[in-house]
Amino acid sequence: MPIYEFHCDGCKQDSEILVRSSDWKGTKCPRCGSTKLEKKFSTFAASNSGESAAGSRKAGGNGGGCGGCCGGGPHRH
Repeated sequence: MPIYEFHCDGCKQDSEILVRSSDWKGTKCPRCGSTKLEKKFSTFAASNSGESAAGSRKAGGNGGGCGGCCGGGPHRH
């Protein structure tokens, strides 16, 4: 079951609650017990699987190194 963010109209607080996506109506606020919850729009994190971990690092701010040695600056192996 996913965790969703809700805003309670009763206590005006936000909470994260573990619920089934289709059965959240009637869920009680964990802070005040009210059932007047509104599901909030949540953002999620995503990663770009097309880049390797070393290639995605901005080593030293100059972008010239591999990031794995020598402080990440421009160099040759």
